[in-house]
Amino acid sequence: MSELATLARPYAAAVFKRSIQTGTTEKWSKSLAFVSAVLSDKETSAVVANPKVSRERLSTLMLDICQGQVDKEGANFLKLLVQNNRLTLAPTIALQFEALKAESEGYVDVEVATAYAFSPEEQQSFTSTLEKTLSKKVHMNVTVDKSLIGGVVVRAGDRVIDGSIKGQLQHMQKTLQ
Repeated sequence: MSELATLARPYAAAVFKRSIQTGTTEKWSKSLAFVSAVLSDKETSAVVANPKVSRERLSTLMLDICQGQVDKEGANFLKLLVQNNRLTLAPTIALQFEALKAESEGYVDVEVATAYAFSPEEQQSFTSTLEKTLSKKVHMNVTVDKSLIGGVVVRAGDRVIDGSIKGQLQHMQKTLQ
């Protein structure tokens, strides 16, 4: 995974820099998300992974699939990825692009797993607390995970805050062993 991230980083940085220069950050975000969705399809990923498919054919296929979803610069970027045999990096590039965008815009995407659903008031209060803790605006995605028994697990980028009973029990178990 870290190798993919290392390979994808220069592409994501270049695309982000270009999107800032041209004021097309949102357009690039949607284009990269679309390409990632296309590559997550089993049939498409099988074609991309097939060494018998020429780069020209693969480039034509991707441009046909993405027609109307990517502009001229996006099409050139797709061609570049195909020519450099890096098309499989597109989902990782998209993730890194979104991280750069979030950093630039001063917010962070946060995944919250909770044992029980938040009420609207609790969610608002928790969001405010996270914004103070992380010193950034928070875009929160909440999922309910009954296996946590109680509490929450927060994932913000590479930072994890485990305030669950399950996590505390696991920590106690490791300490006692």
